Amino acid sequence: MPQSPAAYESAHGLLQFSPQMANLQFRIATPDDAPQLQQLIQAAFRAEDSRKDWVGDAELAANFCISIDEILPKITSPNSEMIMAFDDNGALAGTVGVFHRNDLARLFYLAVDQTLHRGGIGRQILEYAEGYCQRTWGVKKLGLDALTLRKELIAWYMRRGYVPTGEITPFPVDKLNGRALPEGLGFVEMEKEAKVVA
Repeated sequence: MPQSPAAYESAHGLLQFSPQMANLQFRIATPDDAPQLQQLIQAAFRAEDSRKDWVGDAELAANFCISIDEILPKITSPNSEMIMAFDDNGALAGTVGVFHRNDLARLFYLAVDQTLHRGGIGRQILEYAEGYCQRTWGVKKLGLDALTLRKELIAWYMRRGYVPTGEITPFPVDKLNGRALPEGLGFVEMEKEAKVVA
């Protein structure tokens, strides 16, 4: 069963999270969850959005594909987790992946059910994941990336404390499905210092 942030962290000997998260419940994914996560992530990344520069290249987004085989290692690896967020009715509202190496945690596959966009769900999931990484792994720095064309998403991450490192990771050509590489396409690497957890 999904757990509230307070219940989850209590069960794992962790600190309780902020009250603002009470409307979402979280649990760590198991291999059985991979198909549901694949559907959610793929649909979320393909979803249209009327906000300028939020999606970036609409055709590229519409052709985004991810397989269950790509998600499973993120669930089973000892250094990573897929966090699932559920609403009050037990429906899957969103997810995010977390990975750690030494003092750095990386966040990836942040996805929200497309019917719940603009409801603050993404922010809540991001904040929970950051807290989870700090409390579980004791990391000192958090990192993630965003597609160079998604200007508004980059700005959204910056408003949450992430700063571009200046590094641009090349976009994997095999994900283009034969399309020409859009000019300047890559991933903006971003990091921020983890808050001190008492």
